[in-house]
Amino acid sequence: MAGETAIYGLSSIVGRFLNWLLVPFYTGVFLPDEYGIVTNLMSYVAILLVILTYGMETAYFRFASNEKDSSSIFSTAVLSISFTTLLFWFAIFINLDELVKFLSIENHSNFILLLAITLGLDAITSLPFAKLRQENKAVRYAGIKLGNIFINLGLNLFFLWICPWIARTHPDIPIDMVWNKDFGIGYIFVAFLVSSLFNLIMLLPEFRHVKLNFDKKILVKLLKYSGPILIVSICGMININLDKMIMPQLIPEHLNPLYQTGIYGANYKLAVIMTMFIQAFRYAFEPFFFAQAKQENSKQVYADVLKYFVIFGLLIFLSVLFYLDLVKIFINSRYHEGLGIVPYVLLANFFFGIFFSLSLWYKLTDKTKYGAYIAIIGSVITVGLNIILVPKIGYFGAAYAVLICFSVMTVISYIWGQKYYPVPYDLKRILFYIVLALILYMGSLLITDTSRWMRMLYKTPLLLLFLFTVIQKENLWMSIKKLFLRHS
Repeated sequence: MAGETAIYGLSSIVGRFLNWLLVPFYTGVFLPDEYGIVTNLMSYVAILLVILTYGMETAYFRFASNEKDSSSIFSTAVLSISFTTLLFWFAIFINLDELVKFLSIENHSNFILLLAITLGLDAITSLPFAKLRQENKAVRYAGIKLGNIFINLGLNLFFLWICPWIARTHPDIPIDMVWNKDFGIGYIFVAFLVSSLFNLIMLLPEFRHVKLNFDKKILVKLLKYSGPILIVSICGMININLDKMIMPQLIPEHLNPLYQTGIYGANYKLAVIMTMFIQAFRYAFEPFFFAQAKQENSKQVYADVLKYFVIFGLLIFLSVLFYLDLVKIFINSRYHEGLGIVPYVLLANFFFGIFFSLSLWYKLTDKTKYGAYIAIIGSVITVGLNIILVPKIGYFGAAYAVLICFSVMTVISYIWGQKYYPVPYDLKRILFYIVLALILYMGSLLITDTSRWMRMLYKTPLLLLFLFTVIQKENLWMSIKKLFLRHS
């Protein structure tokens, strides 16, 4: 699992890092209210993609690993998603004017069309990507993802940097034949579309396994399992993205809601290292725990996985915050007023990762309805706290809401999981590490040297103290010694 996490993590980390590098690029090119439009639209994209795939990936993992006729399951799932995607495209087309008005982006209907096509392509390719994961073809999976990432990055740089530079410095070159200076943030969505087309082309060999023998019984079985997963996924996306969706409506007009949304979205991106880690972990862990369930010591393995996830997650948490003076240079200084949300966002994503690790209990026992209940509780918390807090304290209210949401969901999932599928998690050790990390972070706030480099230098021993404590508690000295001897 660690090996596959590393491979998935390569594409995830490179992709997230390059997209992270686009954040300072965007914040340098666009004003906060312009970047706020991108933040707002992309929050809808995340939820819509979950709806368009409606839990079929997890359902595919669940049944393809246990049944002989996995090809029929794959074919039925792909055909189902392809049909619903066509319906989605039709619905967007006939309701385009109303959507433009609702999103307050008059004269930019092309943004919605570009995103709708991209979303459909991503939904259609989701099952072939899942097939690669189920067959442990992590290298091919990562290769396609990396190609997608570099195409997206290249097009962003071409349209938003190279073309404007050519127009300024070489007016004799007819660059306006391929570039329109007034299209602005629209080129971000063009880049998304072209990179999604690349995915489709590269996954054509997987589509050759699709047979046109649609099996209704298989579909019913898949939907029965995936229905609650869909609710979990939708609520999960709501918990992550609702703040960016409704912030423009909750913040009074005189406080410039799109400006605050842009500030929040840019600083939220500073938690990208935690997000990258969680995404890589999720890609490897879901097919892993379904396959591991057949093993005699599976529960102890799950317990160990969670413990080490917590350790690595807390190392990321402390590293980002101790060296935030360095991390913050990746966004323009006019966005730095929102740096105070970073600790809350990091912890929120950390607890989301723990929740995902704990969620194996309702997936393995086919009690996915309980996952839906937890997700709904989380969404109620998210909606309620955003409505209460955001109008009063702005984007800080959104940060508090997402942290409280995922913390509560994690606690509920642990309690219910121990009832229906008890796993011997080392709760005392896990809580010890969490408390220790929080104490070290609070202690770091007392370091107020005026030099950023000295502040980071003084905080480094605190990070080493956490690492030393983990090595001591987990008896890792012998493993480290063997590692050094092997390479000496």
